[in-house]
Amino acid sequence: MAKDERHARARRRIPRRQRTAIAVVAAVLVAIVVGYFAYRAQANLPGAQLPDQGNRHIAGPDAPHEPYNSEPPTSGPHLPYIAPWGVHTRPIVRELQVHNLEDGGVLVQYNCDCPALAEKLKAIVQRYDRYVILAPYPEMKPTIALTAWTRLDTLNEVDEARITRFIEAYRGIDHHRK
Repeated sequence: MAKDERHARARRRIPRRQRTAIAVVAAVLVAIVVGYFAYRAQANLPGAQLPDQGNRHIAGPDAPHEPYNSEPPTSGPHLPYIAPWGVHTRPIVRELQVHNLEDGGVLVQYNCDCPALAEKLKAIVQRYDRYVILAPYPEMKPTIALTAWTRLDTLNEVDEARITRFIEAYRGIDHHRK
């Protein structure tokens, strides 16, 4: 007996209704498994998630706008241009930071006169040619802040694995509204 003939006989033994039910149950199980893993992936993302404040452009850094919901900011009104990716030795205005975040950037900022810490952070940031910025940020309370669009993580000392995980999770994700 040929293989095709055996397969055809086996299909005839299972009524169409049962085959349909089996297919539906399999599809539901696959959807549940995929949904579970998607939920776990979202729940396991680094940093605290903050409400999205939109992506409205403003004319300049002094233009009036609603206050940001975090320090440093993670979304909201911003300038219509971005800061260059890479290492900065001066603070970047908040309204400029936000546009970099919208364009898929991650900012690593520090609040101390600490050359050794800045050098450690610089070594991490320089591994990336785009979408990452290192800059001082004297106004914030924590020593180190990591920001991405609607995400914020703070540290008191350099934790290379944690910083790298944050950068890898969010770097390059564009947040322009379609």
